[in-house]
Amino acid sequence: MTDTLDIAGKAYASRLLIGTGKYKDFAETRRAIDASGARIVTVAIRRTNIGQEAGQPSLLDAVPPSQFTYLPNTAGCYSADDAVRTLRLARELLDGHDLVKLEVLGDPTTLFPNVIETLKAAETLVKDGFKVMVYTSDDPIIAKRLEEIGCVAVMPLASLIGSGMGILNPWNLQLIIQAAKVPVIVDAGVGTASDAAIAMELGCDAVLMNTAIAAARDPVLMAGAMKKAVEAGREAWLAGRMPKKLYSAAPSSPTRGMISPAASGKS
Repeated sequence: MTDTLDIAGKAYASRLLIGTGKYKDFAETRRAIDASGARIVTVAIRRTNIGQEAGQPSLLDAVPPSQFTYLPNTAGCYSADDAVRTLRLARELLDGHDLVKLEVLGDPTTLFPNVIETLKAAETLVKDGFKVMVYTSDDPIIAKRLEEIGCVAVMPLASLIGSGMGILNPWNLQLIIQAAKVPVIVDAGVGTASDAAIAMELGCDAVLMNTAIAAARDPVLMAGAMKKAVEAGREAWLAGRMPKKLYSAAPSSPTRGMISPAASGKS
């Protein structure tokens, strides 16, 4: 692979990252991950057993860390202090693993990010040696500030978590992408394959999703569709789309050099 997703000095063959929650069981989780081709999987430390509950089924058995890169996240945290404590626990449970996803939520209704607490937590975690991928709003100024703090990837929402509303503000995403020197990964709001393709066509480096796959009627089939959508969107961005025009004076099939009926010997 020459076109890899590079995060914190490591290259990944897939530009699709998926969550491990909301499936009916760990077996379905694994099937969906395999169908998606994802190499990075997010894990909600407060909701998923990775050793906290002895004797209970563990995600570690279904999705071994030796085969996938775990991305512990702070889903359910509403303050910087809670987020920092949660990721320090994750580091202990995963033997010093330092690549993490930070999200600090503003309220339980919309799950919109609390950017003030996010900035505070990011500063602490970076100083503590974590490689922080950070969920944030689509505010270009906040995204740039998080990069300056030292986050290894910025993850703006497309729309609210779990909404499936798709990309509501492509213009802000483009501003973030143009200014960023770290990967920009759309996180939250993707509902179907076309949303993922659009994100990649805008120039995003990757897409992260959970509900769009787990809540589909057939999660495994949807995971495969998302894989194709991300790949197609990336290829379209690399190819460079034609410019948009209200109309074109030149027909798509040129008239110059057309073979006339007389030249063909037909009347």
